[in-house]
Parts: sequence; C-alpha cells; structure tokens
Amino acid sequence: MADVKKVATRQSYGEELVELGKEHDDFVVLDADLAAATKTGLFKAAFPDRHVDCGIAEQDLMGIAAGIAAAGHKVFASSFAMFAAGRAFEQVRNSIGYPHLDVKIGATHAGLSVGEDGATHQCCEDIALMRTIPGMTVIVPSDDVEARAATRAAYEMDGPVYLRFCRLATPVVNDRPDYDFKVGKAYVLREGTDVTIVACGLMVEQALEAARQLEASGVSAEVINAPTVKPLDAETIVASARKTGRVVTAEEHSVIGGLGSAVCDVLSEQHPVPVRKVGVEDTFGESGPAVEVLKKYGLTAEHVAEAALSLVK
Repeated sequence: MADVKKVATRQSYGEELVELGKEHDDFVVLDADLAAATKTGLFKAAFPDRHVDCGIAEQDLMGIAAGIAAAGHKVFASSFAMFAAGRAFEQVRNSIGYPHLDVKIGATHAGLSVGEDGATHQCCEDIALMRTIPGMTVIVPSDDVEARAATRAAYEMDGPVYLRFCRLATPVVNDRPDYDFKVGKAYVLREGTDVTIVACGLMVEQALEAARQLEASGVSAEVINAPTVKPLDAETIVASARKTGRVVTAEEHSVIGGLGSAVCDVLSEQHPVPVRKVGVEDTFGESGPAVEVLKKYGLTAEHVAEAALSLVK
C-alpha cells in the first residue's frame, strides 16, 4: 500500500477551482480567512481579482455569496465544515437554500479526521444539517479523482451544492478507466453476494479493505461508493440490497442523519433489510492524531467488517 497515491480532497478542490478558473470567468471564490487551509488560496494566487477574503465572519460569507449569486454569478464559498454548515446554517438555509441560489459551499476539514483540532472543530453533523435544506445537493467525495469531478459537476449544475472535503490525505480508489462521476449516482466498486457495504468519503477505502478482510472469512461483500448523499441513488442501493439481503453503511459522520439514515429511509420504503450503521455514535470527538482518533471511534475497516459479520451470522 506504500505506493498508493494519497491526496487530501481539500487539495483536489483547490486545484480544480484553478482549472475551472482558466476555462470560465463567470464565478468568484469566497473564503473566511482560511484560504491556506481550504486551499482556495491556490485560486487566489491565480485569479486575485476573483477571490474575496470575507474574514472570520462566516454568516457574512454566506450572505455575500447569496448576493453575488442573486446578481447572476456562480459562487464558491469555502470554510471549515463546522463554520460553513454550523455557524452559518441560518444564512445557508434562508439566504441560499430558500431562494435556491447558485452557491457552491466548499466545506473542508469535516469529520473526526481534523484530529488535533478537537471536538469543537470535528464537524460530524453537517451532512444531516444540509440534507434537511430543500433543494440542497450534498456530495461527499472519497478521493482526489472524485473531488475534482464533483467540484466540476457542482459548477456545471444550477442551485445550491454542499461539497464535503476532509483534511486527511486519502488513497485514490476511483482511478479506473470507466469511472464517470454524475451527481446522484452511486458506484459498485466490488461485486458481492452476502452483504452490501455503502460508504462515502474516506470510509470508501475502509469499506474496500473490509471487503478484503471478509473474503478471508468466506463472506462476499459488495461495496458501493455513494458520493452523492442527496439525492441518493436509490436504484443502485436497493438493487444491491435485493441481491445480498443485508446492508452496512460507513461514514465519517454521526450515525444520526447522515448517509446511514438516508440509506435506511430508502430501504424502509422500497426493500426493508437488516442494516448496521458504522459512524460516529451519539458522542463528541476529542483531540488527537487523526488516524488514532478514527480508530478510537470505530471508523476503520475492522469495524466495518465486524458490523458485516454480525449481520451475516
């Protein structure tokens, strides 16, 4: 695994903004005094006249983004997930979501993998918050390839989009020739017959590793990458659930209101099967090295495999 390419999706986001900036001059990028961390500083260096630092004022950031979008321009507004989704929720809901404006929210440093920044910055509630806003598209890329494609897709579509990126570098898992990102589509990365594992973000790589571990136990796991949490690809997930009869979800987010809840919503209506949700339980995180924090809170391949085995048995 040492030779596997690893890239933080926030880096991919910043680099793809620069590429989009070379092709289109109809959008601006806003940030809240975190351009170096969110990587929008790359866009600022390339297009200084199209980047605005709004300071440590996330509510103003979203209000300014809404105003620019209302004037007919596309906008990417970036900050840490805790601030973009948490501190500025009212502005996102009322100023961007309600009028369905063309604002793309690039939320970085999401989940427990913020590590040493601790519980106050480890946003594990943002998917749940953004899912509840009518008309908001929620995308959680799993790697460099998907983050770039999702950023470009967000630019090309109309309406508000919440793009969730992490701080930690993650392995590239979508570098196959047939990969074609589309908003609202999920991807079967591995075929299986005994259990389905649906994952997003950095947990996709963990899901694939869990499937390899399960294979050694004689269990065949189907792995689905679901980068678009809203709208969820119900057709692909239900089809897999019909085949395997069991589903495990895996996400770097609370088990309340995130990908797992979205999958359960779909399955309860269309094809009820036993489900186990792997994610952050009803608790806050703590400060520590990112990998160690993820292990402590059960966001590993071993925990995903354990959940799958509990269903199979």
